[in-house]
Amino acid sequence: MTASVLVLNSGSSSIKFGLFDISAAEPVLLCKGLLDEHEDKPRLVVKSPAGEALFETRREASDAGSGHLFGDVLGFVEHRFGASSLRAVGHRVVHGGPDYSGPVALTEDVTAKLEALTPLAPLHQPRCLAPVRTIRAIKPDLTQIACFDTAFHHGMAPPANRFAIPRRFEERGIRRYGFHGLSFEYVAGRLAGIAPRLASKRTVIAHLGNGASLCALRDGRSIDTTMGLTPLDGLVMGTRCGTIDPGLLLYLQQHENMSVEAVQHLLYHQSGLLGVSGLSADMRELLASSEAGAREAVDLFTFRAAQEVAMMATTLGGLDCLVFTGGIGEHAKEIRGAICERLGWLGVRIDASANDEGRERIGDGAVETFIIPTNEEITIARHCAALLRAPRLA
Repeated sequence: MTASVLVLNSGSSSIKFGLFDISAAEPVLLCKGLLDEHEDKPRLVVKSPAGEALFETRREASDAGSGHLFGDVLGFVEHRFGASSLRAVGHRVVHGGPDYSGPVALTEDVTAKLEALTPLAPLHQPRCLAPVRTIRAIKPDLTQIACFDTAFHHGMAPPANRFAIPRRFEERGIRRYGFHGLSFEYVAGRLAGIAPRLASKRTVIAHLGNGASLCALRDGRSIDTTMGLTPLDGLVMGTRCGTIDPGLLLYLQQHENMSVEAVQHLLYHQSGLLGVSGLSADMRELLASSEAGAREAVDLFTFRAAQEVAMMATTLGGLDCLVFTGGIGEHAKEIRGAICERLGWLGVRIDASANDEGRERIGDGAVETFIIPTNEEITIARHCAALLRAPRLA
């Protein structure tokens, strides 16, 4: 009988999922799908690994959000693979705080501790944890496991993880954590498989999407990253500002009479590509637009990304390898080209044809340059399988 793990990767208005067979050493994808709440009637779609439609259903918006759709997912799994095949549900959880450096079973106590971290990731943490309580209500005995975006960066040391504020705050856990760790972990592993000689070299991975950050790696470990205490720091993003003068935030409150809640909404939902362009947070729309605001938003995005690659290279003491991943990093040749052009002084040279075609290796200069599609779901499946095999959960 198949032993499987259902992996949930929650976004702002949709949840990607994958069902993995964990009977063997390496998880195998059995099916994948989407719980989409964009539309008036929330929709569940399940497909085979090859993309063949297996199941689809819609629910009325009045059906308590996506709760009924989770029941539909679990029902599909039981019908297709057997009532006892599902061993656990694995969740991508954005913030693990100071206490969680690896995957953990989601007891009521752990869930409550993670909910208490919501102020550090208000856009993400509630979305990540909402399915936990929904599934617990449907199947209270089913094991659920959290895998954290912060975990990959947990070994970052001073000065990279430190803020220049009074030390008493650091003692209370106020430090730089970093995010997108599940993506960086997967890409670092793939890079080691593609080019083993680069595994110990000075590498920057650029996860560029609606959320975006960089990670500086040496020996496959994170030693610096662009996001900090929250997922608001660092690069320009779809609707998030990235690094900003803290004095601006004081100005908005003191002289523009904006409340803390209004400033938070501005920084998370109205800034970034959307705020600068005045048009869209979607890079595809901006690249297709002839509007000045669109061009200026794209220019700022690539300017800041190149700036922060150089900052990561400073931490590393040089740069041997640059990897693009994420929705923009994998698919937007114009963005890759513009960032690399700005980094020519650092030794980044890409082949225009390879970049246009989206080949795996797009540059063989002093800085080797790659495009590696990310796969957070299989990273979560691997962590869940390892935790399930551990004596305490076996």
